[in-house]
Amino acid sequence: MAKLKDNYKKNVKSYQPKPNYLLNCVKAFVIGGLICTIGQGLQNFYMHFFNFNQESAGNPTVATLILASALLTGFGVYDRIGQFAGAGSAVPVTGFANSMTSAALEHRSEGIVLGVATNMFKLAGNVIVFGTVAAYIVGMIRFFFSKAF
Repeated sequence: MAKLKDNYKKNVKSYQPKPNYLLNCVKAFVIGGLICTIGQGLQNFYMHFFNFNQESAGNPTVATLILASALLTGFGVYDRIGQFAGAGSAVPVTGFANSMTSAALEHRSEGIVLGVATNMFKLAGNVIVFGTVAAYIVGMIRFFFSKAF
């Protein structure tokens, strides 16, 4: 049985296209950098036209990026960006918004409560949970170190 499994893996591998790792890294770097550049441009826009300081301009910038990502996901554009850029589109906050919006759109036929609301956080739920736990742990470490020194 093990020999059959090894033969199958060998045969399948010969038909799979060889990924171009260097090109994939360059595409991810460029698209991820472009998304971050757009975010910086939005932050500068909020600072210039709405007189936010650098710290307070972060929240509307992130909200705008999330809204744009959700809209692009709804129109099917963000999926094409993701297929081209790979991890470059998944790492910024726009990738997180894309995963939540995709899950919501996929289950919308099941209704708002049992479809969208229940399944929207299946992909993103672990990110939210572990992000919250990590923030709590880092906050507690910072708190104890600030009291000790």
